[in-house]
Amino acid sequence: MSLLTTLTYVLPHRALSSLARSLAYSESPTLKAWLIDTVTRRFGVDLGEAAQSDPASYRSFNAFFTRALKPGARTPDADPRALLMPADGHISQCGTIGASTGSNGDDPGRIFQAKGQSFTAAELLGDEEAAEAFHGGLFATVYLSPRDYHRVHMPWTGRLRETLHIPGRLFSVGPAAVQRVPRLFARNERLVCHFDTDFGPMAMVMVGALFVSGVETVWGGEEIPAYGDTVTVKDYRGEDITLQRFEEMARFNYGSTVIVLLPPGVAELSPELSAEWTVKLGQRLATVLA
Repeated sequence: MSLLTTLTYVLPHRALSSLARSLAYSESPTLKAWLIDTVTRRFGVDLGEAAQSDPASYRSFNAFFTRALKPGARTPDADPRALLMPADGHISQCGTIGASTGSNGDDPGRIFQAKGQSFTAAELLGDEEAAEAFHGGLFATVYLSPRDYHRVHMPWTGRLRETLHIPGRLFSVGPAAVQRVPRLFARNERLVCHFDTDFGPMAMVMVGALFVSGVETVWGGEEIPAYGDTVTVKDYRGEDITLQRFEEMARFNYGSTVIVLLPPGVAELSPELSAEWTVKLGQRLATVLA
């Protein structure tokens, strides 16, 4: 295990993320300009795609990081059966829930993380009963790097049923940590969003990370922080919140990971997708069969 990954076990995760958040929201012209310039140069951010291409136009580093794109910068796959990629980034892993997971490969509820690492859908979702609907289904884990567009959109039209804010650690979700930290995505603080669709349930899991613990939704605003020590469940069944395919649903403050879960028998993953594949919002993630 690398020294950096080892250190993340003992670092004060929430304190560091709170400090990073205060810096990200600072409107100090000097600090803001330095942060934006540093990230733009180091990670090769393409501001030509942004609705505001002038770095000086952003009131804070966080406003820059959660920037909107120009109209038409991303378009949904034209096939109405295409279930869409929810974000820009890289595929961390994708496949069948319960397949190719090492020693527990016959577990219909286990999700592959990296070689030698996996976790269960129940651990990720914080709910055994909800997880059963996805056993044998499909998953896709999309990692958003600091250079990427940081808003997450709907893969398919869905009606919001419930959210769970699940407290946890805030390990890095970079490739090195994913390979070395057991059950990483099921240990980090996260927001689980359950939707009902015309093919059944769909789960979208917004996973926080070190320095990256901020999650906002279009229906509830800031969901993380505030941090907590118990699971917070919000029931939206009576509120008729329906989000259309390709519509924005949430955003990360800084980079992180979103995981999509689908039930069995409803879709086929696009055959070209594999680990480390670079992806863009709106391209085909899977093809809905029904």
